[in-house]
Amino acid sequence: MAEKGRGRVTGSFGVPGRGMSGSMGLGRFGSTGGAMGLGKSGSAGRGKPVVARSAGTRRFVRLLPVLLIGGGLLFDSLAPPNFTAVPLFVAAPLIAAPFFSLASTVRTGVAAVLSVIAMRLSDGTSTQVVPVIEMITVLTAAALALVINGVVRRSNEQLASARVIAETAMRAVLPTPAERIGGLQVAARYEAAQADEFVGGDLFAVADTPYGVRLVVGDVRGKGLDAVEAVAVIIGAFREAAEQERSLEGVAQRLERALAREGTRRYGLDAMEGFITAVLAEIPPGSATLRLVNRGHPEPILLHADGALEVLAPSVPAMPLGMDLGVWPDRSDECEMPAGSTLLAFTDGLSEARDANGAFYDPAARLRGRIFPGPEELLSALTDDVRLHTGGRSTDDMALLAVSRPAEGQPPRRTTVKIVGRGDDTVRNR
Repeated sequence: MAEKGRGRVTGSFGVPGRGMSGSMGLGRFGSTGGAMGLGKSGSAGRGKPVVARSAGTRRFVRLLPVLLIGGGLLFDSLAPPNFTAVPLFVAAPLIAAPFFSLASTVRTGVAAVLSVIAMRLSDGTSTQVVPVIEMITVLTAAALALVINGVVRRSNEQLASARVIAETAMRAVLPTPAERIGGLQVAARYEAAQADEFVGGDLFAVADTPYGVRLVVGDVRGKGLDAVEAVAVIIGAFREAAEQERSLEGVAQRLERALAREGTRRYGLDAMEGFITAVLAEIPPGSATLRLVNRGHPEPILLHADGALEVLAPSVPAMPLGMDLGVWPDRSDECEMPAGSTLLAFTDGLSEARDANGAFYDPAARLRGRIFPGPEELLSALTDDVRLHTGGRSTDDMALLAVSRPAEGQPPRRTTVKIVGRGDDTVRNR
């Protein structure tokens, strides 16, 4: 077990210890120079302009057909007779088609056609060949816009249907764990990427076993229903092994064998999505010990009651599950998990989330010095802050699992969380 000093934690993890960098998180983040900064500096501050730009773009697109029709009327009234504004009237319904509802697209097309007819009636050229061709051209564009609108709407419905099916299947194999398991407080969160129609293979599970509370957080390579099927294999194998295996290393080997069996059944591991990164943890009953086995997964974080944290890097790096590159014994690492501390495990959808400048989200830097009432508040703060960091444009699914060892007589705590989606620096205090 690691021995904890004020400066460093020595032992199997060998990571920086409880140095009090950052504030206690009772004021605005921006004023402390710490984790989830709401001030002008830091990558989180760049999230707000990204959101504002996105909203401004949407408003501009909605106004563009109106601007085109109005600009066409103005151009036609001011330009010489040899110049025509018909291309602007043609463009208006075509631009509205993929973004507007059917009713709005119809109104835009009717407005464009009536505008051209009104212009030609006003200048007395409505019976001439060229003006008639112009009116037919705009009418054809309006009809084509209705076709495009219908195609886009059907595609969106099919996309939404595929996503709902995949998400429903994922929820079936990833039920939300109870809020309290084995005397520990538990919270889990699955956030599907907004930029993809298929959910990925992120997974988590918690089990109360004779050997203590055991948990797994993992990430299957790939997306869609194949990834969901691979998740089901891992979750099923974990629940069985967690009850039967005496050691955490034994649980990891059982998962390895389950993948090998499934790969044989499906004629190769490539059909099983190839490999799975995973971190397994064990918290024995009545003990402050935390054991971890990390198989190529992002390092979990241990947050202490005073705001300090430890990044729990493995003492010996290991390959992901299912790599089929040979067999070697797993090695678990141990550290102390005192009362009031919280273990946070996550997938790379969190640590590889990027802002508008391509900077990765750093959960350790964002959380250092922060304190939270419980694991649910921690995950809410994290998901809000990641959306702020990315501007709401996540590209990978994200699974989060937080397990807290409650402390008796712990002083009341509150968290300061950015309210995502507001145009000001409103802060929520809990």
